[in-house]
Amino acid sequence: MSPTHPLGSAPLPDATGPEGLAARQAALVAALVAGAPLPAGFATDRVDAARRALLRKRAGEVARHWPLLAAGLGDTWPATFAGWAAGRPTAGSLRDGWDLARTLRDQGALPPLGAQELAAREATHRYDGRHPPRRRRLPALVRSGDAVALQLAGRVRLLRSTRR
Repeated sequence: MSPTHPLGSAPLPDATGPEGLAARQAALVAALVAGAPLPAGFATDRVDAARRALLRKRAGEVARHWPLLAAGLGDTWPATFAGWAAGRPTAGSLRDGWDLARTLRDQGALPPLGAQELAAREATHRYDGRHPPRRRRLPALVRSGDAVALQLAGRVRLLRSTRR
């Protein structure tokens, strides 16, 4: 029985040639960042340590793009992000934060600072969850949790936030 590629059903090429090396590298990367099974021949504890380190680094990058979301979650930020991101390949720091904020909003767990940040982002940009965000050209009124933001002529104003 020949091994299969972690992201599909095609058999892996011979592991000794350049194609085999590339396939093993792709399998390792998929295991590290996308939750794919660990390829044979790798130490589970070391790969798990690398996976956790990459999640911490990714959380830091997302926090740079979403500082109010990270601040609103406080000490729970690293665990919240890691729990959400484990098994998900990155779409980029901006989009990862956006997707996490929307998930927390839908679960009723978005903190007020995160709601304000999400409302402001959604007032200035369109994001469908699949394609990169695009700047809005028309005025927008957006609600996210308890926060309401108005974008008019390129300026955003937070209109209401019942919790601080």
